[in-house]
Amino acid sequence: MSDSVNVLPARTPHKIFSPARVAAIASNTLLELVRLKVFYFLLIFALLIIAASGFTSVFELQFQGEFQILKDMSLGAMSIFTLLLSILTTSAMLPKDIEDRTLYTILAKPVPRVEYLMGKLAGVFLLLLISVLVMSAMFVAALYAKQQWAIAATMHNGALTPEQMHYGILDIKAHTFTMSLVPCITLIYLTSALMASLTLLISTFATSSIFTIFIATTAYFIGNVESVAREYYYSQTSVSQVAKIFLTALALFFPDLQLFNLIDDIVAGNAIATTLFLKTAGLGCVYVTVYSFVAYVIFAFKEL
Repeated sequence: MSDSVNVLPARTPHKIFSPARVAAIASNTLLELVRLKVFYFLLIFALLIIAASGFTSVFELQFQGEFQILKDMSLGAMSIFTLLLSILTTSAMLPKDIEDRTLYTILAKPVPRVEYLMGKLAGVFLLLLISVLVMSAMFVAALYAKQQWAIAATMHNGALTPEQMHYGILDIKAHTFTMSLVPCITLIYLTSALMASLTLLISTFATSSIFTIFIATTAYFIGNVESVAREYYYSQTSVSQVAKIFLTALALFFPDLQLFNLIDDIVAGNAIATTLFLKTAGLGCVYVTVYSFVAYVIFAFKEL
């Protein structure tokens, strides 16, 4: 009996950092989130896509206008749903594990706290990635269906000459799928990952999930309006040093989320410069890394 007791997982030699343990925690986190039926968001998104596609046909718009409305509503809904998924799922992870005492069971084994946090955050990232991919597939299917309907309507328009019909079809295809959709959807995912890492940071010192959701939502709104506030204050004739320090600190802690919002450019048909996309994506990765590191520092010294 004594021999069996001495052979404990906590006393077995283990690596300082194990990607396998992080992957195991991430997969378990993903399964737990799936069991919470968070993918109901995707069903709502699909219904909105169908409604948006039918909404564009109600009005007598040109095909370009119909595609613009469909893209605007679909990408906007994708942005909102990924935001809700990132905040709601991440805010409940730590409190739920503490309440169920799952956290103590995991940390009692040879699992450092950094691996636990990385695994949990990776599980949320996987959930967000799957959600974005599924919503993107629905969005592309709706665009393709709208494109085929527009092409069929053009081909059956007897008032057009063959040459006009040819150029009309080319114009429809040009306004349906553009390469700018890829960086736009990528930044939507990156924004949700950024908010998930920020929510995890807040949850390390928050007292409840409600408090975490409130602070994370407030941070999201601050990130969306801080550029407007900064331009307003700097447009004034005189700006106090205190205001400059406050705005600088605000910009450092809360990312300017308007930089990640390319929906208006996509709807307007503007091309997204590769340099701008890479800089914005790099900035988002920096924020995710910093938020995750600060979350680990706080969690490492947290009494459990």
